[in-house]
Amino acid sequence: MDLGALGRRIQTARTGRGMTLQGLADRSGVSVSMLSAVERGSKAPTVVVLDRIAEGLGLPLADLLTEPPRMVVRRAADQDLVDEPGGWQRTILTPVVPGVNFEWIRSTLPASCEAGTYPPYAAGSHEFIYVQSGVLTLTIDEDTLELEEGDSLYLPADVTLSYANRAATPCTYYVAALIMRPRRPGLGRRSG
Repeated sequence: MDLGALGRRIQTARTGRGMTLQGLADRSGVSVSMLSAVERGSKAPTVVVLDRIAEGLGLPLADLLTEPPRMVVRRAADQDLVDEPGGWQRTILTPVVPGVNFEWIRSTLPASCEAGTYPPYAAGSHEFIYVQSGVLTLTIDEDTLELEEGDSLYLPADVTLSYANRAATPCTYYVAALIMRPRRPGLGRRSG
């Protein structure tokens, strides 16, 4: 086993979750010094220690032991289509890649639909929105902005954001979000 690669996978998973070494130590029951040595690749952990680390990260043990694939294909038939209250739909287009906190989502809001208000992502996150058709009304903290067909927007994603279609025709838009750290515990995914 390549201890350096194992250590990098653990460190990537930990930092991708916004966890400090102390935070992972608290969740896993593995000492900070042991975690640090494992992440540096200077110490070979036992299977029991690896299992505790994986549990502290909320990952299957196999995710720590295997290299992530160089390519991940998500076929159209495998995309998650989510029907939301109010009649709007979102399709999660991106494959899930461990340690990569990126989402690309297509949403369609029917006429006169309020998709709701979503809390901020952690500081350092970024969001891009592109309107394919219709008119999307965004409320960003206290400011309201309308995006029409072909318009796009970038914003730091550490803001409260509301999505709405106040027009008489459907609105389809895309959200690409780079999440530097996970959202605060207990909060759901935002990409409306």
